[in-house]
Amino acid sequence: MMLADVSRKQVLVQRLVDLQARLQHLDLRHRARMEEAYFLSQQLGLLLSATEGRPLMSTPLGGELQLPRSPKNASLTSENQPLRTPSVYSFLPHLLDDPLSLHPAFTLSRNRSGVSIVMGMPTVKREGHSYFLPTLHNLMKSMNNEDSADSLIIVFVAEVVWLLFLHSDFLLRIFVFRVEKDFVHQIAGQVEENFRDQVEAGLIEVISPPASYYPDMDKLQQTLGDPPERVRWRTKQNLDFAFLMMYAQPKGTFYVQLEDDILAKKNFISTMKNYALMKTAEKSPWFVLEFCQLGFIGKMFKCAQLPWLIHFILMFYNDKPVDWLLDHLIFTKSCRLDKDSKACKNEKAKLWVPYKTSLFQHTGLHSSLKGKVQKLQDKNFGTVPMYYPHSNPQANFSSTIATYKQFSLDRAYKGETFFWGLQPKTGDKVIFTFRSPQRLKHYLFQSGNVKHAEDCFYNTTIEVMPDSSQTNVSKTEYNVTRDGFFIVGKFNILGVAKGLIDPELNPVKVIRLNVHGDSENWVILSEVSLVHFSSRGKLDELGPRVVVVEVKAYHNIS
Repeated sequence: MMLADVSRKQVLVQRLVDLQARLQHLDLRHRARMEEAYFLSQQLGLLLSATEGRPLMSTPLGGELQLPRSPKNASLTSENQPLRTPSVYSFLPHLLDDPLSLHPAFTLSRNRSGVSIVMGMPTVKREGHSYFLPTLHNLMKSMNNEDSADSLIIVFVAEVVWLLFLHSDFLLRIFVFRVEKDFVHQIAGQVEENFRDQVEAGLIEVISPPASYYPDMDKLQQTLGDPPERVRWRTKQNLDFAFLMMYAQPKGTFYVQLEDDILAKKNFISTMKNYALMKTAEKSPWFVLEFCQLGFIGKMFKCAQLPWLIHFILMFYNDKPVDWLLDHLIFTKSCRLDKDSKACKNEKAKLWVPYKTSLFQHTGLHSSLKGKVQKLQDKNFGTVPMYYPHSNPQANFSSTIATYKQFSLDRAYKGETFFWGLQPKTGDKVIFTFRSPQRLKHYLFQSGNVKHAEDCFYNTTIEVMPDSSQTNVSKTEYNVTRDGFFIVGKFNILGVAKGLIDPELNPVKVIRLNVHGDSENWVILSEVSLVHFSSRGKLDELGPRVVVVEVKAYHNIS
């Protein structure tokens, strides 16, 4: 058989498997709708029975309510009522106190559905530093257009606080939940501002749970010998995962659990999708595909099978961490009590299948549990680039920011390493003076790196000095500094500055970074790309466009 025929056959097989997976998901949704309709018809039957004084029964979807064939004066007793299976209310009975307890309290969504991969990313306040914007930025950078059109990222803002009230007369201790609305709106605003195109396209959603979703955390059982604070933390985390999965389940074929402090490899979406379809085509009985060895990161499930995991989490949310619960579920599904541990391990390996390398790396140090520092690293991820080299026009360099060791500005500009400087102060400048004036198309400055994500430029503008002998641009049309530089952009909250150079400002003699506020951190310049009109290179999409706004004081996100 010709190689072309083999390749064409593989493509057809993959498409067929993809369609089968989507049909399985659609069948699940259809059965869920039938269950809802059947339940409503039962309730309607009971209502009519109570109204007319005679019992009625319901028929499956599409039928009509009919009188049961039973003796006269028969009553609707527990013997002839339909059986009800346990539901989420069986494990969380407090949800019955609020009819909106299973409805998101906040939603920013364009209602995208029918995608191949849905990713859930919970985020909460952390001590010292916020990671979720750089994580989102990295995910966008690591996806191509095809991946973006067939995926959905759900940012789950799980920031609720429990307030302790003490009543001195009766010595009552009452925990009351409250949603941190300001933080939720802050996160949603940052997502809209920095990823406007992705939000409008439906690629990114933001949701937040209602406070009534969570039980009384003062009544939890103290398990595993953990202190109360840790029990509350992991219990809430379990419930967060369950809520997020319930919301995500009808929106796609596969679900992937992420965290807000990770780094993804290039084209991770297509890699995960192709691997899942390959395993499905092989008739593998997999329940979870593992794309990261750490905790619950990078675990993929079929959306059609998520109810198994959701119910398992809800049953034991108070007992153990979610990654332990997943392991117990796989054990329950695969292991026999009359076999040894080796046989159990082999059977579990059929359901829990690791990918050959890790697609995600954990980067955060500050846990969502107050006071906890975790330096978890997936050794299977490989090396992480600390800088991104480019071929830039010849220039001379100067900086008022003190350089740390060998991480100099000239080496960073040449693509040999990154620039690392001590804490920038108001008035500090990083200056690139071209040896001959350059007609620049666009610029890109990226600060911070994976190991030092907080070492970024903030409240810093990008400014150019045109060659006065060849430029007749009017200064009244631009924001101009006192020393004659034209302000063309600024670093955004992600520590990235990217934009186009107005042709009227060309040729450019000097481009500089001008700091307008003191920083609490050191600063890293991990990428410098200055593309001129003679270059045929294409600038990678590394983030949202930079919009020139009024320069004011910005707080470091750490």
